[in-house]
Amino acid sequence: MIFKKLKFLRDKKSSGEKAGASQFFTSSEKLYIPVSQLTLGMYIVELDRSWLDTPFMFQGFELQNQVQLRAVKNICDYVYIDTTKSKRHEYQAIANQNRPMAVSHSKLLNNIHNTPPVKLGFFEEEISRAEVIYKQTEALVSSFMKVAAKGGSLDGWLAKKAVLECMNSVLHSPDAMLWLTQLKDKDEYTAQHSLNVCLLAIVLGRHLDLPHDSIVTLGLCGMMHDIGKMRIPLAILKKQEALDEDENRLMESHTLLGYELLKSSENMPTSVMETALTHHEHVDGTGYPRQLKQTAISDFTKIISVVDVYDSMTSNRSHRNSLPHLDATQMLTNMAGSHLDRHVVIKFIETLGVYPPGSVVLMTNGEIAIVIEINEQTKLRPKVILILDEEKNPVHERVIDLSKMVVDKKGDPYTIKNVIRAEDWHIDTHKYYQQGFIKKSLAAK
Repeated sequence: MIFKKLKFLRDKKSSGEKAGASQFFTSSEKLYIPVSQLTLGMYIVELDRSWLDTPFMFQGFELQNQVQLRAVKNICDYVYIDTTKSKRHEYQAIANQNRPMAVSHSKLLNNIHNTPPVKLGFFEEEISRAEVIYKQTEALVSSFMKVAAKGGSLDGWLAKKAVLECMNSVLHSPDAMLWLTQLKDKDEYTAQHSLNVCLLAIVLGRHLDLPHDSIVTLGLCGMMHDIGKMRIPLAILKKQEALDEDENRLMESHTLLGYELLKSSENMPTSVMETALTHHEHVDGTGYPRQLKQTAISDFTKIISVVDVYDSMTSNRSHRNSLPHLDATQMLTNMAGSHLDRHVVIKFIETLGVYPPGSVVLMTNGEIAIVIEINEQTKLRPKVILILDEEKNPVHERVIDLSKMVVDKKGDPYTIKNVIRAEDWHIDTHKYYQQGFIKKSLAAK
């Protein structure tokens, strides 16, 4: 039944166009109209609310009868029509009466140049609390996935409460949570990925200075975006070889499966359901399941799509190794404008900086360190913990604030050369954290 629905959404055509697929409309094609002025023959392309909040099957349809007309008037206050597809021409007179409104599904990105707020705390003060919150939320996400695997509904209120705790921690020190997102376990990828996407989205939301309620919704979107994968056979999720056509179709269905599961859950915001359905849509219209384009994709989805791709690329998977941060950000840049929203990519890279917390870095003198905190004013000179000397032998860990131009034993200022993969140097970042080296070093600095 699921596949019939999915195929219907993707393949159904009307008047030579793909139903459900959103087109890019110029201001001369897309016209704002109050529902009181709608007439039969007009082609509706956007509503004043999410399509998922309505009974309409497709994102775009012609008003063909009075039943459809009444349904739109009962639900909406205004809509947008495509003048190139509408059969009637009364809209020309309406155009002189109504000034076109901006095309946007949400207002999250309207003020994308906002200045990030000041941190409420410091890494060393927040890391212990962040660790507790991370572990508790990871356990909650794992429990949600077990429930989802059995087809059960999820508790949206409980999820929101956990996201609120995460947001409060990020507002105090985004570096602490960013550090924890780097402690990845390949065997726990699915749960950790969902949690990390949640946290990275919250960090980006803070950087954009979004309202707190929007940041919470964004975190929920990240936490739940892949929940539909719990209904996909494990053999397909963990397959190392390329998926065949049928397997790929099954894998792609996780978006619709996730949407249907979240729709049946209590206290789950519509934006969260919509993001689960659309997080694999591309701004150029080549994504799935509906081939939506830029203007038809919500801001929540645009943000989660970028964060999702980044965390996936920087995680070890059964079929490939992780990418270093700088390689991953370069790939994001390459995808900007086609798969991903260009402005979101730019702000996300800006959020993480060149050397995000948790990165393992090679110093210019040959020593190796772990980044623990970004200096907001001098991002190229973060706070680090030195762990290996020039010969790559373990040293007594110590914290160095590179912004203070601390010098090495040769009298040269410590400077980062580049980010490296911890595995390439047999470095286990879990060990340094689990054995308390980070906290001890911070306490001794």
